[in-house]
Amino acid sequence: MAVKTPAGALHPSRREFLKASTLGLVGAGVAGRLAFPAIVRAAEQGPIKVGVLHSLSGTMAISEAPIKEVVLMAIEEINKGGGVMGRKVEAVVEDPASNWDLFAEKSKKLLLQDKVAAVFGCWTSVSRKSVLPVFEQNNGLLFYPVQYEGEECSKNVIYTGATINQQATPGVDYLMSPEGGNKKKFYLLGSDYVYPRTTNKILRLYLTKVKEVPEANIAEEYTPFHHQDYQTIIGKIKSFGAAGDAAVINTINGDSNVPFFKELANQGLTAERVPVISYSFAEVELQTLDVKPLVGHLASWNYYMSLKTPENLKWVKAYKAWCGGHNIPDKQCVTDDPMMHAYVHVHLWAKATEKAKSTDVDKVLKALEGLEISSPVGKYKVDPKNHHTWKPVYIGKIRADGQFDVVWKSKGWVAPEPWSKVTYANRGCDWSGGGKGTYDVVGGKRVWLSEKK
Repeated sequence: MAVKTPAGALHPSRREFLKASTLGLVGAGVAGRLAFPAIVRAAEQGPIKVGVLHSLSGTMAISEAPIKEVVLMAIEEINKGGGVMGRKVEAVVEDPASNWDLFAEKSKKLLLQDKVAAVFGCWTSVSRKSVLPVFEQNNGLLFYPVQYEGEECSKNVIYTGATINQQATPGVDYLMSPEGGNKKKFYLLGSDYVYPRTTNKILRLYLTKVKEVPEANIAEEYTPFHHQDYQTIIGKIKSFGAAGDAAVINTINGDSNVPFFKELANQGLTAERVPVISYSFAEVELQTLDVKPLVGHLASWNYYMSLKTPENLKWVKAYKAWCGGHNIPDKQCVTDDPMMHAYVHVHLWAKATEKAKSTDVDKVLKALEGLEISSPVGKYKVDPKNHHTWKPVYIGKIRADGQFDVVWKSKGWVAPEPWSKVTYANRGCDWSGGGKGTYDVVGGKRVWLSEKK
């Protein structure tokens, strides 16, 4: 069942009308004659509905439920600031319950029944792949907040999370550096679905072709969603890393991270012996663990709660206040990378809609091209062509309090690459100026895939 946040139209009160009359804004001057009817027209149109599509139950709720909170928080901020084009924003919240087919059903309901202007949602790539046809067939607009494997560039999606070159390959580079321990062997462990398999396909090519790591020094394994028994796998990792020159690339999603890290500690695999760098595991998940045995393990993200930027300190304080007003225990009131992207993309949509002066999807997409906005990591920009975002990259080390110390950061914004150069060197995407989307470069010229037979 949809849950609607309280929202109402902007109805000017009698007091406001009389005040306007006293100031000469009603009945005197062109500006006065236009201002009040404009407010009335905005009120008559009612609120602008947006969809929130994140799992509030099931295996992915551990990661997705907090995203719903920051989306609602951003909407509340926007409404307190006057809404969008003078209209309140109303959230229609759906729980697809970690069921990929249900994601598609709920997205169809949001677009066709609720007629939302945009949807903020999905976590796993399989959920995004499930809803993609719905958004493309109905010209909907999806804001996707999570790091992903790339090899996609839809007209109807704004990808605010990291591409491979904004998270995964910088993590490998760090592990192979003196600061990261000069690691030479890599155990690629993930959940058995789209994101881990595609990411590891790219990482394997990156390791062998770019970093010249022998195939014999790479292991790869996958477990089902909600997998709980990691005893045998950790035993394999222990043998694989016996010489002290190995690291684990972790792309496990959801609550399976809990038994994985517990078993890692049980078998004595410390960060000094075999460091783990995680691409789907952040502050939110750390709250479910005894963190002390995990101190020193790593993660690669575009944001950490521990960042001391003025923007982040302000945002964390605001989220703490939100938690206090919504019965969320302080221990659970932490921020992480997908939450940051989810919060920012609500404000991106609002700013683009104001700029477009319309909720029409094509007009909003045009307004989003090259759009910049303030964020907890500083300036944040939508790429003017490929619907992805520019942002910094950070490598963090787990602390005993469940937070991260930043041990490496990029020099500045990192441009997104929807297609990795090691898999599709000649493929790109350009939706700007009425672009046709995905193209290959042949003989130095763009050849649009939509034109290929």
